[in-house]
Formats: sequence, C-alpha cells, structure tokens
Amino acid sequence: MFQTLKDEAFLVAALVMAGLAYSLEGYLVHDGRVIAMAATAVLVLTIVLASVRVAHHAEILAEKVGDPYGTMILTLSAVLVEVVILGIMMSHEPSPTLVRDTIYAAVMLDLNGILGLAALLGGLRHGEQPYNDDSARTYSVMILTAMGVSMVVPEFIPREEWRMYSAFTIGAMLLLYGVFLRMQVGAHSYFFSYSYPEKRKRKKQPDAEHPPTSRSRSIILLCVGVVLIGALAEVMSQTLSVGLKGSGAPPMLAALVVAAISASPEILTALRAALANRMQSVVNIALGASLSTVILTVPVMEALALYSGQPFQMAMTPVQTVMVFITLIVAAINLNDGETNAIEGMTHFVLFATFIMLSLIGL
Repeated sequence: MFQTLKDEAFLVAALVMAGLAYSLEGYLVHDGRVIAMAATAVLVLTIVLASVRVAHHAEILAEKVGDPYGTMILTLSAVLVEVVILGIMMSHEPSPTLVRDTIYAAVMLDLNGILGLAALLGGLRHGEQPYNDDSARTYSVMILTAMGVSMVVPEFIPREEWRMYSAFTIGAMLLLYGVFLRMQVGAHSYFFSYSYPEKRKRKKQPDAEHPPTSRSRSIILLCVGVVLIGALAEVMSQTLSVGLKGSGAPPMLAALVVAAISASPEILTALRAALANRMQSVVNIALGASLSTVILTVPVMEALALYSGQPFQMAMTPVQTVMVFITLIVAAINLNDGETNAIEGMTHFVLFATFIMLSLIGL
C-alpha cells in the first residue's frame, strides 16, 4: 500500500490539491488577479503532473497490447483530458473561439512542437531514424480532410444553416474515425507499426522502465487521474478567467494552456521514444494525437453547441489556415521517405516557434 502511494505521488498530490482548491475556491476567485494567476499556475502544474501519471498508465496498457493499439490508448487518453477541460471551461465562461483555437494550438503543438523537437533531438543522436511511411501518409491525409471539413469549410456556411452543417460535421468526423479505426486495428494495422531489429534482440530482457503492473490497476488509476484532472480544471477555468480578464494577454493564451496540458504527457513519451531510436512511436503519437484531437474533439463540442443552441466559431482565421497548410505541406514532404533527420526536425520546430510568435502578437 505504501509503495503504491509512493508510486502515485502525483495523483495523491492532485487529490490533496483538489480538496484545497474547492475549499478555497471563493478566496482564489474573488481576491484579485494576482492571487488568481498564482492559483492558476499551481493548478496547471498539478494538472500536468496528474496528466503524466495518466500517460504513464496509458503507456503500460500500450505496452501490454502493443502497437497500434498502444499508441491509440495513449492519444485517446490525452484527447479525453482535453475534452474534459474544454467542456468545463466552456460551461463556466463560453467563448466562441476557444474550441477552434485549442484544436489549432494542439495540432501546431503535436505536428511542429512534438514531432519537430523529437526528430531534431533523435536525429542529432542517431542520424536518420526509420519508421513506416504508410502511417505518415495515412495520418496526414486524414488530418487534412478532417481540418478542411470542420475548420475551413465553415467559413463559407451561412449562419442560419449552422445547425445543419454542425450535424453533418459530427456525422462526417465519426464516419472518418470509424473507418480509420477499422484500418488501424484491422487489415491495415501494419501501416502503423515498425519492426526494430534491436528490439527483437532485447525482447526477452525484463522491462526496467515499467515494472509488472496489473492491467486492471492501470485502468483504474487512469480513470482516477482523468476524474482528478476534471476536478482541478473546474477551479482552474475560473481562476484563469479572472486572471486574464483585463490583463491584455493574447487571446490564444487560454487555448495554449489547454493544449499544453493535454499534450504534456505525449511530449515526454515522444522524446523518450526519439532518444531510444523508436521514431515510429513518435510519428504515431504526434500525428495520431493531432488526428484524434480534430476528429474526436470536434463532434463532442459540436454536439454541445447543438444542445446549448450557441454555435462556436470553428472556421480558422486566415493566419491559422496558412499555418496549418504550411505545416501539412512540410510534413508531407518530410515524411515521404520512411526516415527522419535533424534538418527535418528543425523545419517543424521553426514552424512551431513561428506559431508561438504569432500567438504572442495576437494573430
């Protein structure tokens, strides 16, 4: 029991922090901007630490079931965290652009931040790193289709027809994901895996990084972590709103916070995989997370909009559209030969830096 509590120190800290946050909620929200921003910083850090444990247990489940199921569990857990936080924030202070900006920020963070940094560091250590290029092509065309249908075409839909197009978008995203899921776990599952010769040699060695853990325990703790993240996000959404109101902060800041929280476990996992020369895992995580963010977050939030009768602004701004298309074109060129290197990583990382700069100046 003591060892379990020691291993799950981050989740225990999140439980304690949730109790403190709810007991002090009135003080944190109504005692000024400085207190609210300090509370937001502590809550975000706690949520990130809890997310790391959620990702840890998702990784354990992933290793037990293998690719492509493993990466799917990891990316779905991250999307679940994002949807929970978004739903809670929208219920407190609805913002017509928060969903759009969060999805956009998540795609930039996954495709340019995670993939770029992982390919850069992995390339500097290992040179060219191989992966299955079928997975990159499949992910890329799915991301382009999903973002085009849900975040580009809405710019041309008359406002009075938003309900009909929202319902269509929900159906289209679920259809896309259903077919993709059938491919990923069915006849085309080999698209998303890669056989590493050095991994086969070490196959019989015990795994020191993840000691034996029961599957049921990991599932339970993963669910507990998601519940705690939702509880912390409930208070964090209010303190963040108070802290940003009248501060002159960039409009994208709230979306960046949500995207960074949901992506933080993926960043750590992808970097470890790149440094261990497992680029297939990086490609599955970065592109799979981007696809899951768009294809699963959009229908959930569109359903919420239909239920509340308040539409979201899903159409990207011209700057966002240009950045997404540049990113996908660069990814299509870089990920067409089955190997990544440091130069390709740097191109994506420069695009990520550009995204941060544009966000800071309010574009």
